[in-house]
Amino acid sequence: PIAALLPGETGWVVQCGKVITFDSQERVLSPGTVVVRSGKIEAVGRDFVVPPGFSTLHLAEGWLSPGFVDLHSHIQSDGFRDTNDSVYPINVELRTSPAIRTGNPNIARALAGGVTTLFGIPGSGSSISGFGVLYKTKGAHASYADCVLADPGGMKVAQAYNPERGAGDFGATRAGLGWILEDVNEQARAATAQGRKDPRLANLMKVHTKELPVLIHTAGSDGVGNVVRMWAEQYPVRSILSHGCFDGWKVAEFAGKSGIAMNNGPRIIDYLSSREGSFVGYTSKYIEHGSPLVSLNTDSPVVPQEELSLQGGMAARYGSDAYLMLKAITIAPARSIGIDHRVGSLERGKDADLVVFNGNPLDPRSRVEWVMIDGRIEYDRKKDGQRF
Repeated sequence: PIAALLPGETGWVVQCGKVITFDSQERVLSPGTVVVRSGKIEAVGRDFVVPPGFSTLHLAEGWLSPGFVDLHSHIQSDGFRDTNDSVYPINVELRTSPAIRTGNPNIARALAGGVTTLFGIPGSGSSISGFGVLYKTKGAHASYADCVLADPGGMKVAQAYNPERGAGDFGATRAGLGWILEDVNEQARAATAQGRKDPRLANLMKVHTKELPVLIHTAGSDGVGNVVRMWAEQYPVRSILSHGCFDGWKVAEFAGKSGIAMNNGPRIIDYLSSREGSFVGYTSKYIEHGSPLVSLNTDSPVVPQEELSLQGGMAARYGSDAYLMLKAITIAPARSIGIDHRVGSLERGKDADLVVFNGNPLDPRSRVEWVMIDGRIEYDRKKDGQRF
C-alpha cells in the first residue's frame, strides 16, 4: 500500500495502457501505473491502493516512458551563439554555463518532444572545446539552479573535421590535432601526479581521475579509430564517442572491443561515404559489433531537439532493434554519462521525469500528451498547445 501524503508533500498517480520501465528487469507493463511523491518515483507496477490527496493522470491508450536524454545538444542559449571560442585550438577553460537560458524557445520545443535532460556543450571549433552542463528542460519559471544536474557535466573534445584550422598552427591537420591533444593531456596527468594545482587544467585533471566524463566529436573510419586509441586505450577515461558517422562504422569491431560508449547522430545512415550501393544504418553496425552502450543524439539545432524520438525511429527503420532504440534515448545515454542513478528509467527513488505519448514513441504519427519533470507537469498538450 502507498502511504498517505504528509503535510507539504505532493503526489501523482500516472496510469497508462503501456509503461516502458527500462528497469533492471526490463519490465513492460500493459497496463501500468507510476506513483510519484514530492518529485521522486515511489512505485512502479500495475495495481496500487492509493490514499486520497494524490492527483491522477490517466490515458488508457497512452505509452509512458522515462524522459528522453540527449548528450549532444547546443540549444542552451537558444542557438549557436555560445558554442565556439576558437582563438586557441585547445580551450580547456571554457564553460557553457554562463550562456544557459532556461526555458528558451528551443528548450520549450524539446520539452514538448519528450526530451527532459540535455548535455549542453560547446561546439567543435576547437579541439578541446570546453566543458558542458547537464540540465533539465524545465520551463522559464525555473532558475538555473532548479534545472542543473551537474556543472560541469563533462568535457567536449572535437577530433577530426570541424576543428581543423587554417591558421597555420598545429590544429591544421589531424596529426596536429592528435599532438596538441596528447600534449595538454600529459600536462594534466603530470599536474595530478605532482599534486600540483593548475586552475587552467583543473577540470581536465578531473577527466583523468574519472570524476568527469569526456564526449568526443569525431567521424569517419580514421577519426573513430584515432578516438578509440586515444580515449579508450592511451587514456582510459570515462569516454563517449559522439557521431561516429560517414564510414566510421567500418571500424565498429575495433570500437566494440574497446568498450567505448557510442553516441550516434545527427546522421543515422551512410549512403555516400562508403559507396555500398545501399543505405547503411550505422547504429546497427556498432551494436552488431558489441558496443556496450549505444545512444542517439540530434546535435541540436542541427536536427531539431524535439526530433530525438524520430532519430530513434529512423535508426530502427535502418536495421536497429526498436526497443534498443528506445533505450538509446533514455537509459543508455544516462548510463554513458553517469546520471542513471537519477534519470533514464522508471524505478523507485529516481527523479520523476515522465513522458506520456498517445502511441509508440518511435512512431512519427504519435504525439506527446504530458511531460513531467521532478514531479511537476511541465507540458500538457491540451493546455499548452502543439508546439511543433
